Amino acid sequence: QVQLVESGGGLVQAGGSMRLSCAASGRTFSSYGMGWFRQGPGKEREFVAAINWSGATSYVDSVKGRFTASRDNAKNTIYLQMNSLKPEDTAVYYCAAQNRRPLSPWAYEYDYWGQGTQVTVSS
Repeated sequence: QVQLVESGGGLVQAGGSMRLSCAASGRTFSSYGMGWFRQGPGKEREFVAAINWSGATSYVDSVKGRFTASRDNAKNTIYLQMNSLKPEDTAVYYCAAQNRRPLSPWAYEYDYWGQGTQVTVSS
């Protein structure tokens, strides 16, 4: 069982930066693949980034070069550094954990989810 708690959301102006954190419980955290997803107003939940146990990452095209996922296994925490934020990045951001497929972009493959944190980017 893994419990996830996101933090770090809030309001930022376009062009600004924000870092999200996701703290995980569970002794086997380091073996899980982790993902970041987001759901904007009136939109479906979409994949943002994934990071595997060794730190390899993948990103959706719309955030490549702007967002960076990282993890600290000693702290059972993953991060999403978001730079050059745009109004279209406004969404509730979720972290998730799975051990089915490395760097999976598919929400249905993630077994554990955090409660989400709101990110609002003003124009």
